[in-house]
Amino acid sequence: MEQQAKAPPEIQKVAQFLRGGSSGLKNRVGALNGKRLDYFKGKSSVKALLSPAFAKVKGVPKVTSEAEAQQLLQSVNAFAFFLRVQRGAPTGSASSSPKALQIIPEQHFSTDEYYAWFYEGSQWTTYAGGLLMVVIMLAGVMFPLWPDFMRLGVWYLSVGMLGLIGLFFGIAIVRLIFYVITVIVASPGIWIFPQLFADVGFVESFIPLWEWDLPKKKSKKKKGDKEKKEKKSSKPKGSSNGEGAYIEEVVESGDSRPQSRNARIEEVEDDD
Repeated sequence: MEQQAKAPPEIQKVAQFLRGGSSGLKNRVGALNGKRLDYFKGKSSVKALLSPAFAKVKGVPKVTSEAEAQQLLQSVNAFAFFLRVQRGAPTGSASSSPKALQIIPEQHFSTDEYYAWFYEGSQWTTYAGGLLMVVIMLAGVMFPLWPDFMRLGVWYLSVGMLGLIGLFFGIAIVRLIFYVITVIVASPGIWIFPQLFADVGFVESFIPLWEWDLPKKKSKKKKGDKEKKEKKSSKPKGSSNGEGAYIEEVVESGDSRPQSRNARIEEVEDDD
């Protein structure tokens, strides 16, 4: 857009940061006149500008407070990198369908408003990916014209990849069989490579070599919650008024008449 081209370099860098993945800005998908657009809430963009990642960006205004962040985002909004929109009902039958968006004529920045992106950000990754796809397709089409050593190298590479995949499945089957045997022979059983399917690095997947299948211990947090519950349950019984006082019913004795009940209010300390 023409307005975006007229923006100062520092404003363009701020827009590039917010549109990139390093900002941590939570983008949602909406629909404007049948076209899908990404949109976000103003509060999320303020948090992005106050994050340590933005402080490392060079050539942009420094942001040290929420007021400065809102003022900078107002400048970005003035060059139509994003526009204030009104969010409506879902466009489809499902509740997760993209919400209908409508541009609001009066543009200003607010943390409680929603803003739709009209800026795609840096396109060099898209161009590089497209060029790489073209190169791969041409290389595949021209495979019969490859030299013999290149075709032989591709064959060895494919055989090696298939061998690694087969080895992985073989280890998974062997560890399952070994676990079933050890459950019967030496309960509770032993896992070979217990971190094989864990979300760790390649080397850490094979460390330790084996491990007993013991139940995981409860965290200290759960233990602390249990202690809090016990403390709450140990409080004197009675109805609480919500401000550190409770009413305790006291039964008076020493009279032949039916026993009367009086209420006594005592102050107790809050847990906080």
